[in-house]
Amino acid sequence: MSDKPSVNVQHNAAAACFEATVAGHRAECSYRRNGQFLVLHHTAVPDALQGQGVAAALVAHALAWAREQGLRVQPACSYVAAYMKRHPETQDLLA
Repeated sequence: MSDKPSVNVQHNAAAACFEATVAGHRAECSYRRNGQFLVLHHTAVPDALQGQGVAAALVAHALAWAREQGLRVQPACSYVAAYMKRHPETQDLLA
């Protein structure tokens, strides 16, 4: 049985981010649209949630949304770039 928290990611289009609140802490993956490109520029996870898969869940949701929208992804955030390298199934999204 896993002790990782359940991560319910929401797309907050008004704030241009994917966000989740886990154990009272808010984490987010921010983006900006640039035509047919989705620039993922910042992923922030509070120290209390580090190492629990929260950032991965945020990025996975952002990439799934990009795929649904037919967007190409520009990973301007080092975490997003590393995630995409670790997950070859996301390589086709790279701009």
